[in-house]
Amino acid sequence: MTTSGPKAPPSATTAAFSMQAVASFAISLAAVTIAIIYLPADPWVRAFLAISVLYVTTSAFTLSTCVRDKQESTSVVSRVDQARLDKLLAEHDPFASVA
Repeated sequence: MTTSGPKAPPSATTAAFSMQAVASFAISLAAVTIAIIYLPADPWVRAFLAISVLYVTTSAFTLSTCVRDKQESTSVVSRVDQARLDKLLAEHDPFASVA
């Protein structure tokens, strides 16, 4: 029995979940944008709220990227360690004489 090395773990999300997340984000951003446009307030207040929503949105993308990168780096390190262990176990011969 031969192994081709460690395999990547299966994705935890499905295509339907990803589409739901994208749709939810788009709908919520559109709802807030429409609410700001029709808000009975001075233009500078609406502009401040629009900039605030933009800042929160970009911060959320940055945070999710940082979390993803940290998770991927942890995953890569554990896969490298597993590959090293697999190689050592495959090359080890417990019946070889010690010279």
